[in-house]
Amino acid sequence: MTFDFLLPTLTLMLGYIANYGYTDGSGDYYITIDGNNCDGCAKCVAACPENIIEVILNDYDELVAEVRSDAVKNLKYICAPCKPVSSPRELKCQMACPKGAITHSW
Repeated sequence: MTFDFLLPTLTLMLGYIANYGYTDGSGDYYITIDGNNCDGCAKCVAACPENIIEVILNDYDELVAEVRSDAVKNLKYICAPCKPVSSPRELKCQMACPKGAITHSW
């Protein structure tokens, strides 16, 4: 018995969810990019006022967004302009993503 009929389904299920950030004494500061939903359109790159997101070619030869490595350990501070305490949050990268692939943990 062969299971060749499952191969297309398994291929579609492969993917990843990438978490970029850190945890410190004041909380968890992660940006999550769902590789299953991200199509590399770069709308998040254009929307981010702090220029922390870039589009790369991943190990599967697909274009996907990721957080720049030099920004990962300072997300709490770099993303602060989009997360004011006293007014509505405007997570520009998250709002720009047509597939909903980006979320913030804080």
